[in-house]
Amino acid sequence: MQDKKLTPVQTVIMAVSLVVVLFPVFWILMTAIKPPTDWNASPAIWIPSEPTFVNFQTLFDPEALGKYGVGGVSQPATKAVFGSLLATVVSTTLSVIIGLFSAIGISRYGNNSKSTPLIILSGRMFPPAAIAVPFVIIFSNIGLIDSYTGLIAIYVAVTLPFSTWMLKSFVDDLPREIEEAAMIDGRGKLAAHLTVTIPLIRGGLFATTMFIFILNWSEFMFALVLSYSNISTIPVQLAKYVTATAGTLYGVQAALAVLAMIPLVIVGYLIQGHLARGMTFGAIKQ
Repeated sequence: MQDKKLTPVQTVIMAVSLVVVLFPVFWILMTAIKPPTDWNASPAIWIPSEPTFVNFQTLFDPEALGKYGVGGVSQPATKAVFGSLLATVVSTTLSVIIGLFSAIGISRYGNNSKSTPLIILSGRMFPPAAIAVPFVIIFSNIGLIDSYTGLIAIYVAVTLPFSTWMLKSFVDDLPREIEEAAMIDGRGKLAAHLTVTIPLIRGGLFATTMFIFILNWSEFMFALVLSYSNISTIPVQLAKYVTATAGTLYGVQAALAVLAMIPLVIVGYLIQGHLARGMTFGAIKQ
């Protein structure tokens, strides 16, 4: 295919789009290395003249900001980082595994009912605020409130419709004849799906895993209402960096946001080839 050069108008539009998309990331990075005196400076300081890592240090040593006369940080972010990693990794793994076998079952052995998409996605048609209270009541009665087990359960329940539906589109696009050939060769249905179906949709599997990981990693509403003192996550911890004396600790919030972006950047970089293929695979029809 011959390369097609961008027109001047397209180049300008692309440049403006990149500035708009990347500006929040730039501002978060700069705020994360600003001293407290620069957080709310007017006019705004774009690039700090004396960059510091004190905001990152404060995440694990609440007294670090004391040398700037800022106090009030009550607890380190260690528990929140651990909680986010635990809840996200476990819930994403469960959601993708259950969604994968659900997708195969619906695609290959379902009745192709037109109501299937509505049933699968019905749980996501309600705003989180509308279903959060019933979950709080149920989890309080069965002892899952303020526990990682309860948090993982709700994360799986919330993301399972997405993982099932995304993976179903990838399985639908895979010719049945390939699996049937494996079964004719003597493999059972489960063996055929494990050795043929799953390897052939691995691009979609990586893309779905990344998408579900992002949803769980950034989830705030359920983590807020289901956690009290025993558990915490990064989004909930971000909302706690407000003190009575210094107000909102923008630098510390930015530092934690940068820390939260690192796993997503690493995972996205490692699976970028599969991610690009997975995002487009479902659009190719037989």
